[in-house]
Amino acid sequence: MLIGQEITVIGGGIGGLTAALACAQRGAQVTVLEQAPQITEVGAGLQISPNGWRVLDALGLAPSVACRSVRAQAVHLRDFRHGAGVFSMPLTRPDQPYHFVHRSDLIDVLVHAVQDAGVAIRLGVGVTDVSPGPDGTTLTLADGGCETHGLTLAADGLHSPARAALNPRSRPFFTGQVAWRCTVPVDTPLPPQAHVFMGPGRHLVRYPLRDGRLVNVVAVEERDGWATEGWHHRDDPDHLRRAFTDFCPEVRDLLARADVVHLWGLFRHPVAEVWHDRALALLGDAAHPTLPFLAQGANMALEDAYDLARCLSEDPDTTAALSRYQLLRRRRSARIVQAASDNALNYHLRPGPVRFAAHTALRLAGRFAPHVVTKRLDWIYTHDVTRS
Repeated sequence: MLIGQEITVIGGGIGGLTAALACAQRGAQVTVLEQAPQITEVGAGLQISPNGWRVLDALGLAPSVACRSVRAQAVHLRDFRHGAGVFSMPLTRPDQPYHFVHRSDLIDVLVHAVQDAGVAIRLGVGVTDVSPGPDGTTLTLADGGCETHGLTLAADGLHSPARAALNPRSRPFFTGQVAWRCTVPVDTPLPPQAHVFMGPGRHLVRYPLRDGRLVNVVAVEERDGWATEGWHHRDDPDHLRRAFTDFCPEVRDLLARADVVHLWGLFRHPVAEVWHDRALALLGDAAHPTLPFLAQGANMALEDAYDLARCLSEDPDTTAALSRYQLLRRRRSARIVQAASDNALNYHLRPGPVRFAAHTALRLAGRFAPHVVTKRLDWIYTHDVTRS
């Protein structure tokens, strides 16, 4: 049971704040440790698919997020050179709401919710080492201090010290792909649709944020040169423009307006083999970093947070609860991570018979049986952790 239990959450991102809120709503006394001096996010968009939206709804956040997001209608796959349509996937099923939201808007909603729920947030507290033990979890802090906490939930991302403590042999590898991210203001609001422009060794995704007046752009390129992991690294916008100079005018015109871009190398991390030990558990990217080709990173973090809080509230034995949590989450997470990796190949086909056949098949499916293709994602979108 969580009533009155003290819980420490490492990381004030989407997964950490959602876990803090879900536990606090079940009666826990929660403290969030965030290394930044304030909880904020660089400009970036998120796609909240139906599986993630159900978590927000169960936590009472759906109305607040809905008024700050764009309800998506469709995803369009398009050829890079002329922008011709290849396939359109409708996202209009009433039982499967799909939203585009600015990351900072979602974080803002979560921060207000956790504060209203009585969660304490300690800012400027960086954690450099984590050691689970029989009497609690010992945290070494960036300022040289050391603290021992009880149940600790690590939602501190790709380079989580907790992940390293539980999975010391886990090593990522560079995928040979880099990604740029930026947001671009537009004069005329865009319709509520995502567009994926697919080219040889490259693709670009754009979708609207904030009433359609801001466009989120994620552009991926295959390359031999390594780039630093983590998406807070600034890059020259001209590098992005040159990489997509042979794309259609619609893409070039959009990139011409980009003035602040971030670049990061895409690394494939194995899903953690071990998610918990005594009074320590991983969630979100700390457990299963994923490539951005299915837009499931934030959604998996939301699912993790809800499942973890529910398992802890339903079983008085913490070890048993954490074991059940890993059992519920690991297999699904691994399947999504693999599917995201596979999706990049579909976007980056080079001119030739394979690309021609694949695009022709998609065009025919879009004309005669579009729902046959979209149902292939039902295993992701129809999943409901709030009813498990």
